[in-house]
Amino acid sequence: MESPERARLEAFFRQITTRFPAGEHVTTLIITHLLSERPAFLRAMAATSTVGAVLPKPRSVDQPTLEKVRRAFTVHDLNRELFADSTWALEYLEDTAGGRNVILIDIGGYFAPCLDTLVEKFSGRVLGVVEDTENGHQRYAALDRLPCPVVSVARSPLKDCEDHLVGRSIVFSTDALVRARGDILTSRNACVIGFGKVGRAIAQTLRAQDLRVTVHDTDPVKRVQAHSQGFRTSASTAEALREAELVLCATGNLALRQGDFSALRNGAYLASVTSSEDELELGSLHGLYKRTPVSEQLTRYEITGHYFYVLADGGAVNFVHGAAVGSYIHLVQAEILAATAALSHGRFQSGLHEMAAPDRQAIARIWFDYFDR
Repeated sequence: MESPERARLEAFFRQITTRFPAGEHVTTLIITHLLSERPAFLRAMAATSTVGAVLPKPRSVDQPTLEKVRRAFTVHDLNRELFADSTWALEYLEDTAGGRNVILIDIGGYFAPCLDTLVEKFSGRVLGVVEDTENGHQRYAALDRLPCPVVSVARSPLKDCEDHLVGRSIVFSTDALVRARGDILTSRNACVIGFGKVGRAIAQTLRAQDLRVTVHDTDPVKRVQAHSQGFRTSASTAEALREAELVLCATGNLALRQGDFSALRNGAYLASVTSSEDELELGSLHGLYKRTPVSEQLTRYEITGHYFYVLADGGAVNFVHGAAVGSYIHLVQAEILAATAALSHGRFQSGLHEMAAPDRQAIARIWFDYFDR
């Protein structure tokens, strides 16, 4: 990022934190993609809270950025299994922020399995969670009850801009990885599993690049929406996979289980929009399929009479090329800052919440002041 752009971004975040000031002093634990633009967001978080720890998602770490962040913040390793263990999660929270008021900034519902324990037994107080993704939104929504407020920005209209560009970046990265082995996607049969905002953008981009696109979604309403936009639709995963030479999974949930992989066409390319453990049950294939690296970001899975290719080890394929979506990502980051401030003021009761429309409108107006140039 060049100096003028960096200065503009810093000024934008200063305006956001002025418009949405924090209340009582809080400590934040921040799960984040650690990409090149992220330090400015972390500095904005530090202006409204004490950043107790930054926990980078392991598949989306830019190494120079990681080194820079380590000089300014405490950085801890992250994996889903650790926060699935409530005892360990509580010990971690006590060691990192014992006795303090804490807000958890999440990407993917990492804190969902242990949230009851953290809220009930932590020596401080968990004021709430801010969740960024559809996958995480679903994880919190699936809990029988939420013991504290969870503010989700996953379905915010401010995130629509990012989601559309994420869909396009997914197709860009998929195409680039396939071309790197001397192959092309044009005119092939493609299948998109999941027709949410990102899945819709993927399907539209694939069609614009002359692929024949079939959409599968477990929600019949979304299948109707896909059908109304001219896409072929399938009511079952197996049917959707049968003829697909490219499969892109964008459910924000577990899209393909062990039994689904056998339905993949020989030579099919398989890619995911979110973390591999969220979309693809690839671990269940270990010992069944032989795994052979074809290139750094392409792995061949083979069993007698059947083979297919997995891109980026099943992780979010767009992170291979930095997942850049321009200045629109700052709309979502600003809403996370606003949600953190709202939680620090005790604005929400326990349950799943979204920010109010006037707050989003204020963020959009500030964004125009800095980025519509």
